[in-house]
Formats: sequence, structure tokens, C-alpha cells
Amino acid sequence: MSTLLRIDLLTLFPGMVEGYLRESIIGRAVKAGTLDIRVHNIRDWADDKHRITDDRPFGGGAGMVMKPEPLFRAIEAVQSPDAQRIYLCPDGERLNTAMARELAAVPHLVLLSGHYEGIDQRVRDRMIDREVSIGDYVLTNGTIAAAVLVDVISRYVPGVLGEEKSLTQDSFHDSVLSFPQYTRPVEYAGQRVPDVLLSGNHQEIERWRRAQQADKTRRRRPDLHASSAPTNSLQP
Repeated sequence: MSTLLRIDLLTLFPGMVEGYLRESIIGRAVKAGTLDIRVHNIRDWADDKHRITDDRPFGGGAGMVMKPEPLFRAIEAVQSPDAQRIYLCPDGERLNTAMARELAAVPHLVLLSGHYEGIDQRVRDRMIDREVSIGDYVLTNGTIAAAVLVDVISRYVPGVLGEEKSLTQDSFHDSVLSFPQYTRPVEYAGQRVPDVLLSGNHQEIERWRRAQQADKTRRRRPDLHASSAPTNSLQP
């Protein structure tokens, strides 16, 4: 199988993701060649003997800002004509399923993970195509956020999961949360698996699952419930 998606991840902390990328579904996809994920240390593009990548911000303020020179060089070194260059940052566009599907169809992604107080604005203006946030909170650096983005996108690359049908049962598919799941034994700790799941009636099971999804979404994520299309079969 030929590689369907190449990802170059630029970070100051390659060790934070290298182990993760060798494990589980992502690791198998990399080994099979479905995904080509390369992790790069931004310090390799610093031009001084101490490999410095940050400096004090003009105008004052707390913290440090990542310098433009190493970042320009790093991105220029790994990008391709087809690459989409993404910066992981708290003030970016919030990651969701629609974005993940869209990015999974791009043949080459360059992910830049920031640190300190962020990166020089000139990098954002000249070298970045899209800015992405994984949520309304701040991490110590963007490396973990980049790993989350890799994980979410990879699920939509054909052949990575192996059983694409499971994607239709995930939370947030069609703007609804997932339904309850049960496995053996039938009864445990005084609780029994719902009879409908033991009935063998697949139509009734599907109806029960859809009702559970609609109810959970209405209770836990009213924002998603309100945004669902009126014609959605999950609507009560």
C-alpha cells in the first residue's frame, strides 16, 4: 500500500511524540506505509552553537518568543508544493470532525508546535496556511496538540483503521455523541445489558442506539443538538 498522507512535525521536544507514534493504530499504519510521519527538532535549524530558538519579546512582557530564523528554515526544509502548513496554537480555528476529514485528504501536512509565549508573528504571516486549536485552554507547548491532531486526522485516512464502518459510530459523527456500549458478561455488579442488545433484532438495536445518541447529545451537548439538521434521523 502506498503512503496516503505524509506529516512533518516540527517541535522542540521530539521525544514527547516519537514513542506515541510507534504505538497502537498509528504505529501500525506507519509500519505499513499508509502514513509517513517524520518528527524534526527545530533546534537543528538554529545557527548558533547553543542552538537557541527563542528571545525576549519586543515591547516587554513575560516569557520568551520563538525566533523567526529557525522556523523559516525548518518549514522551508520540509515543505513540498502540496503541503499545507499548520501552526498549533490556542487562538487558532477549533479542531472538529469536519476539519479532520478535510485535512486527511491533503497529501502533505507540516505541523508546527509552538512553545513559550508563541512564535514570531512574521512566521504566522508568511509561513503558515492554517492555525488550529484543539480546545479553549493553554498547554505548556504545542507538541501534545500536534499529536492530538495527528491522531484525529489519521482516523480518516483510508486503511488506517482497517474497519471504516466504526467511524460512523464515533462521537461527533453527524453532530451527535456516541451510544452506550456493552460486552460480556450479560450481568455484572447488579447491572444487566439492555435486553434490546440481546434480541438479535438489528432494526430495533439501531433504533435504540439512535435514540440513546439523541438523548445523550441533548443532555450533555445542547449546542450540538441544536445545530443538528431538522431532517436528521437522530432527531426525536
